Amino acid sequence: MTPASRPRLLRIGVPSKGRLAEISAQLLVDAGLNFRRPERSLFARCRDMPVEITFLRTDDIPVLCAEGAIDLGMTGADLVAESGAALVRRLDLGIGSCRLALCVAEDSAIADARQLAGRRIATSFPRITRDWLAARGVEAHFVELSGSVEIMIQLEVADAIVDLVETGSTLAANRLRVLDEIGRYETVLVQNHHVADAATADRIVRRLEGIVIARSYSLLEYNIPRDRLAEAEKITPGFDSPTVSALEDAKWCAVRAMVRRGEAHGIMERLEAIGASAIIETDISNCRL
Repeated sequence: MTPASRPRLLRIGVPSKGRLAEISAQLLVDAGLNFRRPERSLFARCRDMPVEITFLRTDDIPVLCAEGAIDLGMTGADLVAESGAALVRRLDLGIGSCRLALCVAEDSAIADARQLAGRRIATSFPRITRDWLAARGVEAHFVELSGSVEIMIQLEVADAIVDLVETGSTLAANRLRVLDEIGRYETVLVQNHHVADAATADRIVRRLEGIVIARSYSLLEYNIPRDRLAEAEKITPGFDSPTVSALEDAKWCAVRAMVRRGEAHGIMERLEAIGASAIIETDISNCRL
């Protein structure tokens, strides 16, 4: 079989630079896709699976996935929406959360998006913005940029901007305020409609899903008087049900249950209030539900 006729490996596109590159690569490693990227190389072969990792510009990943250059891609849902590429959204990865906002100057008299009709809007997301405004009957002139959008009002290039907002510190530094929120986005795993190896793609999605879910939960273990068990089970019902084990003292039992990580502190306080003791929270590195 010649190299040209040999079936190619399943190819996953991940960001090549920045914080998202590090997070995406670690997510793959946690899912058992071990690889080493040679210096300056755009490709890396996974050791234990028929998979090749390709390192790409984040905003190129949706288009390259739709065109079949890669089978799966990790990128922002905002970039997928902006590209208009026909892709299968396989998994929300629970990282890189942000919001896309329509912003004006702090002292602007504009109080409603409809007041932007015929005005200039600077953005790196013209497709999303145009569709959002069209749904409100607004047509505007777009100044399409790839960066530094936040200074366009000060430069008198635009009357408003549409940009990603995380903490809001950039808005404050540039004397901007949010007029309206267009959408919320996070990093997603997308797939093209003609994936090279569907079975392997499904295995990878399932593995990643296990990591993503595990990061959302903690395992709580505690001892509880048996006559308070029913109350405790209402507080920690677990995913299907909690695990209850007998202790040497027949008046007590041990309970193990998965809980939402963000709710763990409050749950521990509620358990303590009904007499639970030895309450332990443990991180979950991987799971299948």
